[in-house]
Amino acid sequence: MAERDGNGDVETRSGSGSRQYYRNQTHMETEELASKTIQTQNKRFYLDVKQNARGRFIKIAEVTPGGHKNRLTLSMPIACEFRNVLCDFIEHYSTLGPTNPDALPDERRTSLKTERITRENKRYFLDLKENQRGRFLRVRQQQAFNQYNQDGRPNNPPQIALPAQGMVEFRDALTALIDEFAQDAGEQAELPSSHVIGNYRSKMFFLDVGHNQRGVFMRVTEQTRHYRSAVTIPEKFWDEFADFFKNTSEQMEEYYQQMGKERPKEETPEKKADVGPEEPEEEQRDERRRTDDYDDREDDEPAKKE
Repeated sequence: MAERDGNGDVETRSGSGSRQYYRNQTHMETEELASKTIQTQNKRFYLDVKQNARGRFIKIAEVTPGGHKNRLTLSMPIACEFRNVLCDFIEHYSTLGPTNPDALPDERRTSLKTERITRENKRYFLDLKENQRGRFLRVRQQQAFNQYNQDGRPNNPPQIALPAQGMVEFRDALTALIDEFAQDAGEQAELPSSHVIGNYRSKMFFLDVGHNQRGVFMRVTEQTRHYRSAVTIPEKFWDEFADFFKNTSEQMEEYYQQMGKERPKEETPEKKADVGPEEPEEEQRDERRRTDDYDDREDDEPAKKE
């Protein structure tokens, strides 16, 4: 059985070397700095500011009347960006008319507003949705494919569902925690922002710069409609990779000139438009399949195994 820390590193209980490594990491202990509780409709939300060797972060826990818990963890920079995006959702929600109780289930599955946060090797999807109980904001963190629990069943991704009427109170509580702790968090200069290469219809590459106790790294994630894989490159190898790509690119220019061919290039948006109407850009259907079932689940009903 394996245990995973907040950075995704795995400790295998059967490996004495791994156990000894993490046992010696006393600086990895987590300290709770502050906490706020929000009661909205029939749910409670706990916002806890915590700190460990990697910095400060906010842990959000959603508790339903039936005792079911959903959790989401945000670093301070992500929490700041999330707060700003939440303001946009609040403004959009204020412009919507009353809910339609006669709406068909398929219509209710359609998001009223969707945003995406990509930062620090993580991606968060925010969807303002509607079901028979009203409107709510779903916040979900993307997880890697093929993550399973001890029973061999797929893990549900970290997510919360915030009733739309509670978005303002939630934002105010989050803002108070950010104002008090983000400035004193000793945040280092920001790392380079994430970059995306490719076409979501076929293949995409996500380039994310992050850091942990071992230093700065770049995670290159390859994603198609059917699978997702990643490789992590420590900073000390970046120059060598950059030189190789640059030299190889120049050599390929000469190669195509000798062959009398034009070098393939990524399609421009204008060329994509010629193919036909573009589908709405959203996370892959395979990734959303499991979480879409939550729309019709009662708030106090525990998550069912698939």
